Amino acid sequence: MTTSADEVLPEPVASSWTTATVREVEHVGSSFVKLRLEVADRHDHVPGQHYVVRLRAPDDYTAQRSYSIASDPADPLVEIMVERMPRGEVSGFLHEVVEVGDELEVRGPIGRWFVWGGTTPSLCVAGGSGVVPFVSMMRHARRTGTEPLLRVVASAQTRDRLPYADELEEYGAFIALTRENQPQADGPERVAAHIYPDELVSLAEGIERAYVCGSVGFVSFVGRILGEAGVRSDAVRVEQFGPTG
Repeated sequence: MTTSADEVLPEPVASSWTTATVREVEHVGSSFVKLRLEVADRHDHVPGQHYVVRLRAPDDYTAQRSYSIASDPADPLVEIMVERMPRGEVSGFLHEVVEVGDELEVRGPIGRWFVWGGTTPSLCVAGGSGVVPFVSMMRHARRTGTEPLLRVVASAQTRDRLPYADELEEYGAFIALTRENQPQADGPERVAAHIYPDELVSLAEGIERAYVCGSVGFVSFVGRILGEAGVRSDAVRVEQFGPTG
């Protein structure tokens, strides 16, 4: 597998805890909240990286979670999309309590493996909220005119469970819903189902790298069908998450 020059992993940033001021809060359906943050002493990020958000109680009890960055590196604010998890300490607080003007403890950007610098032909496959790092990649691609190098596939149970659905469609991403049929402009509707291997074959042609982000089960499933679509296992980079909040 070849690697383009600007896909060299970024130098690690000696990131320390800093303050992020919440500048925008937008609830997206009942499952997601979008936060846009002004981060003090911010370091530029590479699409695919993430921040850690830490909450501190008056008794100094702390809880922290990692959230992928959705914003383009050129965006003056850092955008994260938080899915509300059942009994989630951090996600529940960010959904119910946080308001514009609040300050959060954050650390980042973090990550040197699951990143896209803009020159390697790549395929991204996301499950549900796993699409967030790919939104950063998409926005970077649109700004730099490198959309042909980045193909995106997103899967979710229903459209309202897929964050950034409108933006994904505008970009030209292939969307697979597992519990809703989908009308198609150029043919019969797509029956609700998981991604089929033959749906990935043409998208995987000519790629040098594949990124997969989603739950443990989703990542395992996609790894198998990528292999059936002809993608070598050493070309696949994975980021998976579990039911933490």
